[in-house]
Amino acid sequence: LVWVLVLSLAWLGLALGGEEEDGEVVVEEEEEDDDVLSDELEEEDGVLVLHEHNFARALSEHQLLLVEFYAPWCRHCQRLAPTFAQAATTLRNESSPAWLGKVDATEEVALASEFGITSYPTLKLFRDGNRTHPIAYTGRMDAEGIVRWMRRRAGPSATLLQDTATAAAFVTSQDLVVIGFFKDLGSEVAQVFHEVAGEVVDVPFGVAEAAELFQVYGLSADTVCLFKKFDEGRTDFPVDPVQGLDAAELTRLLRVHSLELVMEFTNETSDRIFGAKIPHHMLLFLNKSSSAQLELLDGFRAAAGTFRGEVRGSHGGDMAGGHRAPRHQCCLSPTQVLFVVVDVTGYGASVLPFFGLTAADAPTLRLVKMENNRKYQMDQDDFSDTAIRTFIQGVLNGKVKPHLLSAEPPEDWDTRPVKVLVGKTFEQVAFDETKNVFVKFYAPWCSHCQEMAAAWEELGERYKDHEDIVIAELDATANELENITIHGFPTLHYFPAGPGRKMVEYRSARDVETFSKFLENGGTLPEEPPAVSEVPPPLGRGMDPAGWGQGQCVH
Repeated sequence: LVWVLVLSLAWLGLALGGEEEDGEVVVEEEEEDDDVLSDELEEEDGVLVLHEHNFARALSEHQLLLVEFYAPWCRHCQRLAPTFAQAATTLRNESSPAWLGKVDATEEVALASEFGITSYPTLKLFRDGNRTHPIAYTGRMDAEGIVRWMRRRAGPSATLLQDTATAAAFVTSQDLVVIGFFKDLGSEVAQVFHEVAGEVVDVPFGVAEAAELFQVYGLSADTVCLFKKFDEGRTDFPVDPVQGLDAAELTRLLRVHSLELVMEFTNETSDRIFGAKIPHHMLLFLNKSSSAQLELLDGFRAAAGTFRGEVRGSHGGDMAGGHRAPRHQCCLSPTQVLFVVVDVTGYGASVLPFFGLTAADAPTLRLVKMENNRKYQMDQDDFSDTAIRTFIQGVLNGKVKPHLLSAEPPEDWDTRPVKVLVGKTFEQVAFDETKNVFVKFYAPWCSHCQEMAAAWEELGERYKDHEDIVIAELDATANELENITIHGFPTLHYFPAGPGRKMVEYRSARDVETFSKFLENGGTLPEEPPAVSEVPPPLGRGMDPAGWGQGQCVH
């Protein structure tokens, strides 16, 4: 039998390509299929498909390469895909040196680690083959925004204006243009201006150093001028001769003063409204098809000028190039409030649920504090400019309490395995000193919330007979809490029994067994310390996760 086995192995070895040497069977290793990808550059819809083996080649062959690091399961990535492809096609048709590529960061782990990818999608620009210092993408996430951002980096960031004719034509070419007047275009402040021009891609930038242009536009020193075909027509930002130009501050000022005194919330303006980073938004909800409601705009606009941002040491100038007198601003205080009109029957209808409003509630006013998404409303709407100013000043001075949304609790909210909390019942349940309360804060539209819904219901069933454990959930888009802000969905918080108003953030796996281990261990898991915080008692009631309708579904 032993010899039969030996002969069988010998035969098998020869059959597999082995050779007999000195009476021994040597089995040659089969040539494995070479699954290693080559460095060939392939495309999908005009976008380069990049991986570990062709990434270096892509950088060497393309002077400007914008790379999207994505995850196939990410909804935001899925929505971006056709937009990214459209932008790639547009740039290709223009024979631009700018190319677009993509990396599946869930497969190409080494590349994701090398470039510090922690969220999806993440876009980074690689210039001139530089692999060590990619530039974070800062533009809009639509095809036009991507194309504009790449165009600005592919060509000169600012147009050189050499005489009065070209300057006048440039000023009138768009609703908004920026011109940097510098005595020396090679100076450090001029370089900072070009840096800003590379970021603020929605506005054309020009530069000038000719003495005649300084004279025509009434300037005697280095100045950045914003020309606009609305409101005051021109806003000047003189360069401090000692401190020079700060790129971040100039960018902020340009974004703020590029906005109209009163903005309408539309698909085209939303990025500008939120990108200006103005700390408070005063909203007028109205039906634009109603002439009576449109008349309310007069008082709203009259109040807006008060909060535009004070200008000290300003003076007028002569009309230059057919434009209104400039405001030479020696010192600006930050704009505190942005005034926005929301058409309840148009694009603005989508944000109404986040304010607990319907179209029938128009006209009405709301103020939003953007830092924490708190909303404020008048006791009774008064649309006069005086009343609006008084109301806003009261909020800024801390004299007006936020208005917190709360849905009505279902009749059986406390008899279900998973208790259904709302703003007005949250306090009494979560901070019951005799209970350990585990709460899921969710958004109805969030796919990750939907995926874990079954597990949360099963958890509720498992603990429904435990006297000291409560499993609960709260729709964070319809209910607001004063001292807890939810930034992403789902968010899980554990409120342990006892005094002190403690709250523990749950950060581990979203499955029933891990949830149970967490509960049985008193709100901790062995592998990670809990993130414990203390929640101050409320001044009123409720919470605000959504604010202006913002919020993320987090994986």
